[in-house]
Amino acid sequence: MLLTVVWIAVAVLALVVLGALVHGLLGAGGRLRRELTALEREVRPLLTEAQATAARAGQVQQPSS
Repeated sequence: MLLTVVWIAVAVLALVVLGALVHGLLGAGGRLRRELTALEREVRPLLTEAQATAARAGQVQQPSS
């Protein structure tokens, strides 16, 4: 009887630990998603500016006939 109680306690403890790990991983995934969205928002103007600069540089390098 005591061994059964111990095994039940071990199983419950294992489930609690696994639940905490899953909760932490899901929270980290959400934070990562928010960080990537914010980074994309910050980098988009720089990307647009770099593309415009590359287009102007391409026009300048082409010989005008």
